[in-house]
Amino acid sequence: MSKLLVALMAVLILASCAPQASTGPASLAVFIPGTLQGSPIYEMLDAGARKAVAEVPGAIVKTIEGGFNQAQWGEQIATLASSGEYRFIVTSNPAMPEIAAAAAKAYPNQKFLILESYSDNPSYATLAYNHRELSYLHGVLGGLLAAERKAPAVLGLIAGQEYPDMNNAIVPGFEEGLKAVSPEGKVEFRVVGNWYDAAKGAELAKGLFDQGVSVVMPISGGANQGVLTAAKASGRAVLWYDTDGYAVEPGVVFGSGRILQDKAAYELVKKALAGTLEYGKPQMVGFQEGYLDYVTDSPTFVQLVPEGPRQKFEAVLADFRSGKTQLEMPLSR
Repeated sequence: MSKLLVALMAVLILASCAPQASTGPASLAVFIPGTLQGSPIYEMLDAGARKAVAEVPGAIVKTIEGGFNQAQWGEQIATLASSGEYRFIVTSNPAMPEIAAAAAKAYPNQKFLILESYSDNPSYATLAYNHRELSYLHGVLGGLLAAERKAPAVLGLIAGQEYPDMNNAIVPGFEEGLKAVSPEGKVEFRVVGNWYDAAKGAELAKGLFDQGVSVVMPISGGANQGVLTAAKASGRAVLWYDTDGYAVEPGVVFGSGRILQDKAAYELVKKALAGTLEYGKPQMVGFQEGYLDYVTDSPTFVQLVPEGPRQKFEAVLADFRSGKTQLEMPLSR
């Protein structure tokens, strides 16, 4: 019997003896598929939701950490839905629409706000970020930095694990941006196998640096620290994917993208609490809509990136911000 079928049976059993979701207008659960501390994207999710709740008198919010065992997330979501305590369950992960599907079917009054996902399920309000655009910008900057260092036009990307958005948008977008400035460029892709092994992250990064790669972008959770350590020891550059990372290892992080998850969470929760949020109508947002950006006003960016590459990058970035340049994001449902 498949794990998915077992989970569905468990949800249906719970549904037969538990109340439906709360109909109160201000009860909210934030489900973190992982841990909150040290996970900037989830910290932003929680902060944005709490900011919205704080503006509604009498509203309540509870944050639940799901841990790193993805096999348990479905049961945890079902438990939240079956409790009847929360009108809204807020979470963020591309896998969550599928994971929450059994609970959504069993509890049709339960509403889910799922960021970093795209689904037309009528119980969901989903919002996805255009990772192709963000990774493209990283590829452009990485290519410009490699050229400035007179290094091979080869960039490294180290992921915690493979998943649809990584394989279909981030890796291709990163290489696409690199080839826009260095047509012969290529990306060396490595996978840690989990989201916490800093030693493996350092090992993979060192291997890339030994091959002559001068710029690496890690998207590997806790393993990012190992990449930073190896980069510092080797005198190489790191691109920080989705938060302002210039301070995490001064002199090593040369560029930082931003996903404004706090803004997105705040706006969705605010609409949900006001009763104006639309469900079953997924959104895809990027630079033009103001949910993605690149941190170029940092003194560190100005200091580390020479004027020539910096001006070229700023020109490309401006076209994305204005909407002059737009890239279609492959959908992962």
